[in-house]
Amino acid sequence: MLTAFVRAFRTPDLRKKLLFTIAILGVFRLGSTLPSPDVNFTNIHTCLTLVKSSSLYGLVNLFSGGALLQLSIFALGIMPYITSSIIIQLLIVVIPRLERLKEQGQSGQAKLTQYTRYLTIALAILQSTGIAALARSSPGQGSQLFPNCTEPILYSTSVFRITVLVLTMTAGTAVIMWLGELITDRGIGNGMSLLIFTQIAARFPSQGAAILAAKGSFVFTVVLVIGILIVAAIVFVEQAQRRIPVQYAKRMIGRRMYGGTSTYIPMKVNQAGVIPVIFAASLLYLPSLLAKVWTSNRGFTNFVTNYLTKNDSASYVIIYFLLIVFFTYFYVAITFNPVEVSDNMKKYGGFIPGIRPGRPTAEYLDYVLSRITLPGSLYLGLVAIIPILALGFLGTAQQFPFGGTSVLILVGVGLDTAKQIESQLMLRNYEGFLR
Repeated sequence: MLTAFVRAFRTPDLRKKLLFTIAILGVFRLGSTLPSPDVNFTNIHTCLTLVKSSSLYGLVNLFSGGALLQLSIFALGIMPYITSSIIIQLLIVVIPRLERLKEQGQSGQAKLTQYTRYLTIALAILQSTGIAALARSSPGQGSQLFPNCTEPILYSTSVFRITVLVLTMTAGTAVIMWLGELITDRGIGNGMSLLIFTQIAARFPSQGAAILAAKGSFVFTVVLVIGILIVAAIVFVEQAQRRIPVQYAKRMIGRRMYGGTSTYIPMKVNQAGVIPVIFAASLLYLPSLLAKVWTSNRGFTNFVTNYLTKNDSASYVIIYFLLIVFFTYFYVAITFNPVEVSDNMKKYGGFIPGIRPGRPTAEYLDYVLSRITLPGSLYLGLVAIIPILALGFLGTAQQFPFGGTSVLILVGVGLDTAKQIESQLMLRNYEGFLR
C-alpha cells in the first residue's frame, strides 16, 4: 500500500489529485474546529473535561470527529448524508418510481443523488434544531447536552441567535456535501468515505494520549498491540470472499462467436459492510431518547437506564449483538437478489457448473448467501462490542480506539482508496507483458 502511494506521488497527474484531496481534507478539519456563532468556546471545553461523551450522541459525535459536542460549524458532520443515503436505498425497494429511476442508468442516478441532497438538508435542519434545543441551558442547571456541567455553553438563547446557530450548522452540512463531491470528481477515492475516514482518524491521537496518561505505558502498549491484531483480522475478513464459478456458453451473433468464457461471482463474507452496526446502534438510541423526553414515566426511564445502556449491562450487549445479526441478514436480503442475478445469467447464456439455469440457480445462490452471511454477521457483532468488552480493562469504553464502527470504516475506506490508486497506476504504468 505504501509503495502505491509513493508511486502515485511520482506521477504528475496523480500527485495533483492527491494534493487536492489532502487540501480539501485540511479545509474540512479546519471547519470542524471553528465554533459556531454564539457558542462559548471556553465553557464548551470545560464541560468536555467533565463529560467525555454521551451514549445518546456517540454515533453522531464519532462521525463528526468530536465536532458535535464542540458545536462547531461542521458539528453534524457527514451523518445527515449517511442517514439520507440509507433512507433512499431502502425507499428504492419500496417505491416503484425510485426503482425505475435506478434502472435508467446515469440520468436516473443523478435524480436519486439530487433527492439524497434534499433529504440531507431536511435532516440537517431537524438535527441542528434538536442539538440547539439541547444546548440551551436553564439558569444554574446547565444544558441537556452536558447533563453534569452547569456552565452555559451559549451566550444567548434568544430565538434569533438559536435560528442563526441552526442555519450555520445546516449550511455546514451543505458545504460538507460539496467538499465530498469535489474529492470524488477531482481527487482520489470516494469523497464522502474519505471525510468520514478523516473525522474518525482525527480522534485516535487524543484517545491514545488519554490511555497513556490514565493507565501508563504498559497498558498503552497492550492496547496498541491488540489494535494492530484487530486491524489485521478485519483486513483478512473484509478481503475474504466466496467465488462462485460461472461459465458462459458460446453463441453465434451474426458472423461472430461470443461467449465461451469463465468468470465468477464474488460473494464477500461481510456483504453488508458497516450498515448493520449503524442500524443497530441507531435503533438502540431510540429508548434513551424517549427516556430523556418522557421523564414523567419513572418505570420506563429506570428500565432503559438499567437494561438498555452501556453501563455494564449484559442485556444491552446481547440485544446489540442480536440486532447486528438481524440487520446483516436484512440488508443483504434487500441488496442482493438471487432471482435477479439468476435471470441476468440466463439472459446472457451463463450458468453455474452443475446447477441448472433459472430457479435452481437462484436457490443455490440463496443457499450460499445465507450460509456465508452467518460468519459475516457474527464477525460484525464481535467487532462492534469490542469497545464494550474493553470497559473492564480500561475503565471506560469511550477511550478504546480500536473497535466498533470506527475501525470497520477506517479499514474499509483505506482498502478501497488503495485499490483505486493501484488501478489508476495500472492504467498509467502497465508493466504486464512488457517486463
